[in-house]
Amino acid sequence: MVLIASYNIRKAIAADRRRRPDRILEILSEIGADIVLLQEADRRFGARQSAIPPSMLADHGTYRPVPFDMRHGSLGWHGNAVLIGPRVEILRHCPLHLPALEPRGAVLTDVVVDGRKLRLIGMHLDLSGLWRRRQARAVLSELGQQDEMLPTLMAGDLNEWGNGGCLRDFGAHFHPVPLGPSFHASRTIGRRDRIFVSDGILVEDYGVHRSPLARNASDHLPVWARIRIG
Repeated sequence: MVLIASYNIRKAIAADRRRRPDRILEILSEIGADIVLLQEADRRFGARQSAIPPSMLADHGTYRPVPFDMRHGSLGWHGNAVLIGPRVEILRHCPLHLPALEPRGAVLTDVVVDGRKLRLIGMHLDLSGLWRRRQARAVLSELGQQDEMLPTLMAGDLNEWGNGGCLRDFGAHFHPVPLGPSFHASRTIGRRDRIFVSDGILVEDYGVHRSPLARNASDHLPVWARIRIG
């Protein structure tokens, strides 16, 4: 089985408005996922450096980032990053360029875990419902154009408050994991963080990580799914 988490870390800015990447790494240790899909992993302004210093991530020792290398010093693409643990081998990776009103993107990573291939899509969609639907269709179109079809898990902050919109677009092709609310971390009322899986993936367990530390480290709580491939 493979444990996968998705987490909007809000550029590692905690509830006290201090940047605390050490808290984010402590929370990832609490979850113990094999793969973590991050959103808002890079700072918003200036050189848009990684919100988690590379040296701190290296010292943590559990994860290595998928090297998208889109901007020097950043962890991902438009804040979308993928961290992988020691069980995971990277096959290929690429950014997905999405139509956008504001800077948004997604990332694709193909990996092997225990001899089984898995495709990952990490994304952070627009605040506008119209643009979210365009972005969802762009992601689905990219997946349809891949040379090899693989069991696929998609996750991220979709910014969708209801049950329609981009959720309906993704749900026409993928199975939604019935996660609970994960936003706002201090008082969860919104199910903005979502996970979808394709055929070929069995979801064994899932949840929202609600530790005391997680309630104060970002405005989102991490979500996770334990899956079996094939």
